[in-house]
Amino acid sequence: MAGAAAAVGTDPVTLADLLRVAADPDFDRWREQVRRTGGCSDPIHLQGSTVTRDARTGDVLYSYSTDAEPGGRLRVACGNRRASRCPSCAWTYAGDTFHLIRAGLLGDPGKGVAPTVRAHPKVFATLTAPSFGPVHNRPASGRCRCGAVHPEGAPELGTPLDAERYDYAHAVLWNNHASHLWRRFTIYLRREIAARAGLSQAALREVCRVSFSKVAEFQKRGAVHFHAIVRLDGPDGPGDTPPAWARVELLSGAIRAAARRVCVPVPAAGDFPARGLRWGDQVDVRPIGADDGQELTEQAVAAYVAKYATKAAETTGTVDRRIGEPAELAKLTDLPAHTRRLIEACADLDPAYPDRKLWAWAHMLGFRGHFSTKSRRFSTTLGALRRVRADYRARQERTARGLPDPDDLEGSTLVLAHWTYAGHGHTPGESWLAASIARDIRTNRETAREALAELDSTGEDRTWHAA
Repeated sequence: MAGAAAAVGTDPVTLADLLRVAADPDFDRWREQVRRTGGCSDPIHLQGSTVTRDARTGDVLYSYSTDAEPGGRLRVACGNRRASRCPSCAWTYAGDTFHLIRAGLLGDPGKGVAPTVRAHPKVFATLTAPSFGPVHNRPASGRCRCGAVHPEGAPELGTPLDAERYDYAHAVLWNNHASHLWRRFTIYLRREIAARAGLSQAALREVCRVSFSKVAEFQKRGAVHFHAIVRLDGPDGPGDTPPAWARVELLSGAIRAAARRVCVPVPAAGDFPARGLRWGDQVDVRPIGADDGQELTEQAVAAYVAKYATKAAETTGTVDRRIGEPAELAKLTDLPAHTRRLIEACADLDPAYPDRKLWAWAHMLGFRGHFSTKSRRFSTTLGALRRVRADYRARQERTARGLPDPDDLEGSTLVLAHWTYAGHGHTPGESWLAASIARDIRTNRETAREALAELDSTGEDRTWHAA
């Protein structure tokens, strides 16, 4: 354990607990549980049992109880998508998102998406927030408005040149209503496409379907913007050929026009004036898979979206969980000044707009929407991908225990289960070991991925990876 002692450092509590866990007779089973969670940093603890009986005879075919598990508990992954909360589960979430997006761009029969979808018109659009006041940045000219040339990663990037004149109330209200802006954008987008095709909206639905998948990202200035994949299909979805008029140029123009039309009114309340919330002027639309020498590939888009699916407002320096009472804000001494002002604006606006729950979402700088959403027919679902993984692990468990597959049993079965929540998390020593297990799992997967990429480049068979 010398290596462990060196890694833990001088923390005697963690080291003593690590030695305790490693010396426990149930250590191997505990390690197997944690390995099956992917090295989750905050696993959910369950207690209970399950019994599978033959529905006709009542014979017990299989039974399981957590009484024989380490500490009498079964540990399951927390499933949190945020990398700041659980890197292991977030990595799994990012992988699922990558495959979901990739299937919607390239097609995947195994995921219910026809390969012909690759030929459908599709673009990668970015919708941003408007200006709430000048901020320090790195423009193409290289020189900020303040006259300085900021290096990449400089702490002042995204912060106001004049904090007293920066419209913090507008910034927070914009974040809070960003989901409404997106919803109205999708409505106007369909209208714009129909108008450009010379059709009514009802007629458009008969010949074309608009599918999308989006992810939210926080800019350094604390404003949300959306990256969206927008695709045109036939009326029956990705397996249906879109009409001949459905081209990338038409879709790109419709996106820009729809973004300009959107306006979400916010009424006056207290000392705060009425506002009309709009998208920013910068609307970037790029074709996906275009053959123009500057191709934005499907793989690159899927990887980009997956990257931001596990991030939230903590990239601005805020906290990654809700703040209780406003008095707790004074205890958060590490908050950047700009982020603190945005949170304080949430507190100031909350009494004036109680239905917007601004204080409840102050840790998100007012944003209360979903970070990743998609239309129903864009691709497969995260739930379907999780079911495939759960079924695979269940088969592994049955094989390891020498149990039959329920599908192979004659007649029907009856499953009786009882589970209760028994806590969550790790002790200090368990946390260190779980992080080590997570690193090993990730290293092995990345090695396998690199080997797969090498096989792809040589054109060799890669069907082994599907197993």
